[in-house]
Amino acid sequence: MMRQGSGIVYGGVDTHLDVHVTAVIDEAGTLLGTKSFPTSPLGLRQAQRWLAGHGKVAKVGVEGTGTYGLGLTRVLQAAGHEVVEVNRPNRQLRRSKGKSDTVDAEAAARAALTGHATSVPKSRDGLVECLRVLRLADRSAKEQMTRLAGQVAHLAGSRPRGNPR
Repeated sequence: MMRQGSGIVYGGVDTHLDVHVTAVIDEAGTLLGTKSFPTSPLGLRQAQRWLAGHGKVAKVGVEGTGTYGLGLTRVLQAAGHEVVEVNRPNRQLRRSKGKSDTVDAEAAARAALTGHATSVPKSRDGLVECLRVLRLADRSAKEQMTRLAGQVAHLAGSRPRGNPR
């Protein structure tokens, strides 16, 4: 059973397709824990509850808030947590500390704590998102039509000539 925290904490998340690795630190920067959660709706809610179980969540740094982290970002925001976009740690830092998802999640939490991560994630809804989806569909349809026209031209050019018997 996890002990309910009472202090201010900061979260960090390294997002992936199938699993998110989450870290939580206190105001002094002490690592309180790391844990992995599946990206299922249940896993996202478990990640949010796990973070909140350590104390009052001041801010959560999430990598990829517009891609793999979009679902988690929405769950965290719906729970009233402030979420900031975190860029991947620079390669030199990653080489010196070693590459691991827990290290990246902890770095995301530290970026939220120190204020290095300040970008508010886009909401990915509303009119702007509708227009983005329509433009994507239009571009995809045009690319498919171009491919089909090329296939038809190739087939027309490779048909047998003359009078078949």
